[in-house]
Amino acid sequence: MEVVETKQAVGLTLCQDITEIVRGVRKGARFRKGHVVTKEDIPVLLALGKEHLYVWEENDQLLHEEAAAELLYRLCASEFIEPTPVKEGKIEAKAKVAGVVTVKTAALDQVNGFGETMIATKANFYEAQKGESIAGMRIIPLTITKEKMQQLQTLVPERELVQLWPFKTKTVGIVTTGSEVYKGRIKDGFEPVLREKLASYPVEITAHQIVDDSLVHITAAIEDMKQAGIDIILCTGGMSVDPDDVTADAIKAASDELVCYGTPVLPGSMFSLAYTKNGQTIMGLPGAVMFSKKTVFDLIWPRVLAELTITPQQIAQLGVGGLL
Repeated sequence: MEVVETKQAVGLTLCQDITEIVRGVRKGARFRKGHVVTKEDIPVLLALGKEHLYVWEENDQLLHEEAAAELLYRLCASEFIEPTPVKEGKIEAKAKVAGVVTVKTAALDQVNGFGETMIATKANFYEAQKGESIAGMRIIPLTITKEKMQQLQTLVPERELVQLWPFKTKTVGIVTTGSEVYKGRIKDGFEPVLREKLASYPVEITAHQIVDDSLVHITAAIEDMKQAGIDIILCTGGMSVDPDDVTADAIKAASDELVCYGTPVLPGSMFSLAYTKNGQTIMGLPGAVMFSKKTVFDLIWPRVLAELTITPQQIAQLGVGGLL
């Protein structure tokens, strides 16, 4: 690149976007790369604090920030994300569909520790909406050597560093437990809360049973829904340590793999997750799900709907950030 005084730049071509920031109004490129500077542009550029400008000189050994950003995007490119046009040297990856984001964190750390390159992403297991930006990448300087970018390709041979797992259409069954509800002493307040929480997802609630605090009856209700082929079975109530709370035992009895009873998350520590051999998911929801805006259920539910298998180790890792 060649540096020239702005006042002497009339007729020259910009080799980078010139950003304008107006607080509370806009932040974006006032002049785009490739713009030929005119006499009228000079006072505007000076008002933006640009006393000097870069003019591009061809060099076979260097990559411009836009070309380098495209190479960084290739490390992230995967089926359900798409790139934005390069803007101010940056590319963003946007979600084609709603789903859950996963990140290959070790490889991403290598990119960000390499020097002069960066990729920022949403957190692992972030719930993304269609059209939302889930990653952004650029180089820090205006140019980088081709050799350095080749070294990065060697250092990080992995691809698809950022992936999006789409939500799948599922059927849901709700098992409401509690003698007080079963005997009509109080109205079931949990089922309406769940219907509201699930309303924005591609699910259909196809069954709802109310049972008393009986291990036999709760287990039987879960078995009925299993036999009906329901994909996700949500059991509400009876998840605490009181003498009448046996829902967790019923989930264990009706499942083939118990992932957890208890999580390092507040609210919602008394949560249970299990799978059947047919790939069905059973969850025991503590009372906090009915009263708190965000609980462990809101962390686990998107992963289940995206068909991401959850392990005991992943449950243990919820403790960091688990104070909701």
